[in-house]
Amino acid sequence: MENSNTAPGHNGEKYIAIGDIHGCARSLRALLQKIRPHRDRTHVFVGDYIDRGPDSKGVVEIVMDFARDHDCVFLRGNHEKMLLDAIQSDKHTFWMINGGLETLESYGVDTPAEIPEEHRRFFADTRLWYDTPEYLFIHAGLDPGRTIREQLSSPDAEHAALWERSHVNGPVEWEKPVIFGHTPVPEPLIEERKMAIDTGCVFPGHGYGTLSALLLPEKSVISQDCLDLSP
Repeated sequence: MENSNTAPGHNGEKYIAIGDIHGCARSLRALLQKIRPHRDRTHVFVGDYIDRGPDSKGVVEIVMDFARDHDCVFLRGNHEKMLLDAIQSDKHTFWMINGGLETLESYGVDTPAEIPEEHRRFFADTRLWYDTPEYLFIHAGLDPGRTIREQLSSPDAEHAALWERSHVNGPVEWEKPVIFGHTPVPEPLIEERKMAIDTGCVFPGHGYGTLSALLLPEKSVISQDCLDLSP
């Protein structure tokens, strides 16, 4: 894949990984206030900024503004991939039934092609993963039975990066920790080689309902209860 997906550690090798937001703009704004004291770090957003929640447009505006004075890495989630595919193919059904309708409503448009160019460029510029000497940050995950090095250079890397779930509940063969979202968990899963941080902000009342940020290398979590939807 492109070299931009790989980078050396910087900012003192300290990171904050932010889980799936899914259009929950008020929750995101509150979480960013909580993590403001840690601005010396690289902020890695693991994707799924849009869909399902009430204000996808607001989420994109917030993260773009945040990136003006913070070191940020924006990963692509499967929902951004569905949107980009809908723009390219002009076929919207799959995306629409997976939360795209709420996204279009937040922008006040009828088709994804009408989303402002600056926001479409933001989606297109997202990375499939962010590989550092200490960690791999990715949206969904990887095959648990193969090494990271092997998979990132394989033809199926993009699909795994956006859709994989088989690693969540079992052992992995990865050579370093992988931080991911995509699969909601009731609370962050922090293990030696895998860390799941999608705590289902957009699903309050279903055993989820928080937006989480993981501080590394401390492995400590800062969370914000959902402010956008009622349980």
